[in-house]
Amino acid sequence: MRAFPLPPEGGEVAPRSGDGVGEGGGETRSRRKTGTTARARGLRKGDNQAEALLWSELKRRKLGGYKFTRQFPIGPYFADFACREQWLVVEIDGSQHAGSVHDIQRDALINAQGYSILRFWNHDVLKARGEVFETILAALTGRLASKVDAVDLQLKPSASSDPLTLNERVQI
Repeated sequence: MRAFPLPPEGGEVAPRSGDGVGEGGGETRSRRKTGTTARARGLRKGDNQAEALLWSELKRRKLGGYKFTRQFPIGPYFADFACREQWLVVEIDGSQHAGSVHDIQRDALINAQGYSILRFWNHDVLKARGEVFETILAALTGRLASKVDAVDLQLKPSASSDPLTLNERVQI
């Protein structure tokens, strides 16, 4: 059993704060920009059915033991799902994203941050969940590593997605 040190005699222990706000001038201890957490929570509440189904399999390391985060902020954007250990972003899109200039710019920024992006359509998650999960596992384990641009699947590996670089990034 591990013993925890007692506070210094005559000293008080600072109360724990879950909101990230420091004492004094309203400073924050978080590295996130103000409002990022609230925006991510709002996006999670607005999940569509496909995102909810995918999250039910990705949460709590159910898929191959990999940890995913929902609505993960990367620069000014939010990734639907991100596996930070393997630098993989999974996006679930509706038809409004087909050929979107905004998504092209967004993907370029996320790739520049070192993340590979795996993009599925909503209907693929709803109709072929098993294949979607297998494809995500293939990307996580390196079985799917080169650029794929098909009608129903898109993988944009980061510029530095070779195995040696991935291992170096994970250790940093």
